[in-house]
Amino acid sequence: MSSTKFLSLCFTMLVLLHNCVSAVLDYNAALTKSLLYFEGQRSEILPANQRVKWRDNSGLNDGHDAGIDLVGGYYDAGDNVKFGFPMAFTTTMLAWSVVEFGPWLSRKNELSHALDAIKWGTDYLMKAHTQPNVLYGEVGDGDSDHACWMRPEDMSTPRTTFKINVNHPGSDLAGETSAALAAASIAFKNSNPAYASRLLTHSKQLFNFAYNHQGTYQSSIPVAGGFYPSSGFQDELLWAAAWLYTATGNQTYLADHILSANDGGTRSLFSWDDKYVGAQVLIAKQFINNGSRMGQYKNHAEEFICNCVQKGNNNVKRSPGGLLYWQPWNDLQYTTTAVFASLAYSNSLAEANEVVQCAGGTVTPNDLVTFARSQVDYILGSNSKGMSYMVGLGSNYPKQIHHRGASIPSIKTDHVPVECKQGYAQWYNKNQANPNVLHGAIVGGPDENDQYSDSRSNYIQNEPATVITAPFVGVLARLA
Repeated sequence: MSSTKFLSLCFTMLVLLHNCVSAVLDYNAALTKSLLYFEGQRSEILPANQRVKWRDNSGLNDGHDAGIDLVGGYYDAGDNVKFGFPMAFTTTMLAWSVVEFGPWLSRKNELSHALDAIKWGTDYLMKAHTQPNVLYGEVGDGDSDHACWMRPEDMSTPRTTFKINVNHPGSDLAGETSAALAAASIAFKNSNPAYASRLLTHSKQLFNFAYNHQGTYQSSIPVAGGFYPSSGFQDELLWAAAWLYTATGNQTYLADHILSANDGGTRSLFSWDDKYVGAQVLIAKQFINNGSRMGQYKNHAEEFICNCVQKGNNNVKRSPGGLLYWQPWNDLQYTTTAVFASLAYSNSLAEANEVVQCAGGTVTPNDLVTFARSQVDYILGSNSKGMSYMVGLGSNYPKQIHHRGASIPSIKTDHVPVECKQGYAQWYNKNQANPNVLHGAIVGGPDENDQYSDSRSNYIQNEPATVITAPFVGVLARLA
C-alpha cells in the first residue's frame, strides 16, 4: 500500500472514530445538566420547583449590615462569596444564549429553565442597584470565606457588603451589570414585557453611572481585586453600549459609544474580564455588510475566530488532543466563550450567505459548527482520558471537585452544622468522591498536555465556576 493511500485510510478511520464518539455523547443530557448546575449555585430561599434537592436555603441575612435586602443571586464557584462582577457576566452570557439560541432551547424544552436561570441573576442584580449611582458589588469576603470549608447553609463567615458609588466608581462592574440587564431585557421581551422594561430601566441608569463616573471597581472594592481583578473598563462600556443598542435601537448608543469607542483590536481571548470579542461579534452580527467603521469590529471578530480555528495569523495554542489552550488556571472558561462567539457568528454568516476569509483559507458557517463540535466533544469526553469535564455526564467525570457544598453531606441528611475548620479536617482532605453530585458543573479542565488530576485540593483544574458553564448553555442548545 502506498503511503498516500495509507494516510488516507488513517484519516478516514479517525473521522469515523470521531463520528462514533460524537454519536455516543448526549448533547441533550449535557444541555439539561448545564442549566441544572445554576440551581446548585443558588443563594436565597429555594423555590418549590428546585430540582437540586441536596441544596437548601442560605445567605438569608445578606445585606443586613447595610440595611438592605441582598438575598439571592449566585455563588460564583466552589466558595460562598457573591462576586458581582463574574455574576453579571454569567447573567449576560445566559441571556445571550436565549437571545441567540432561543429557538434551539425551545425545541429542547429548556427555554423556561434558561429564563429561570437568567431571572435568578437579574432579580439579584436589580436588588443590588439600590440607586441610579449605587451598585453593591460583593457580599462576603473572599479571604475569610476561603479560610473556612463550610456548606453555604452553615456559613458563619462575615457577610460584609461592598458597593460602588459616585465617589467610589467602578465602570467595569456597572458596565457589565448594565450589559447583563440589557441582554436579559431582550430575552424577556416576549414572555414578560413588564419585567423586560424594568431590566432596561436599570440597565440605562447603570450605563450612565459607568460612563459618567469612571474608574476600575477594585479601586473602590479592594477585596474583590484579589479574586476577580479587572484589567480595565473600556471593554465593559463598549459591551454595555452594544447590548443597549441591540435592545433599544437608540442611535445615541451607536453614534456616541460604539462608533467613537476603542474597538479593542484583535484579542487573544474572551472572558469575564475581557469583553471585547463579545462586543465585536455582537456589533459585527448587526452590521455584517455595513460601513468601514463597523468593518473594523467585523475584522477583529473574524481574526479572533480565525485564530481559534487554526487558520489565523496568531493561532490559539492547542493541546496534543486538540483542545484550545490559554493558561493553566481554569482554562475551559476561555474555550466555552470562544466556542460561543464562533457559533453565534456562524448564525449570522449563514443568514447573510457569507464566509470568513482567514489568512489560512476560507471558513464557512459549517466549518465553525464543526470546530465548535470538536471542542464540545473534547469537554464531554472525546479525549485521551475518556473524561467528561462536565460533572454528572457519563460515568467518568470529576468526583472530587473543589466545591464546598458538593463535598459535604447535605444539611437535609446531616443536620449537624459543619464549623469553619472542621470542614477542612473532616471533608476537604478526605480522599473520597463528593457525597453530592453538582450536575452540569464544568471544571477548570486539563493542562496543555491533556493531563488532569481529580483532587479537591487542585482548585486550578478542579474548581467549577458559573463563568465556565454559562456560555456552554447556548452552545449545547445549538448542537443538541
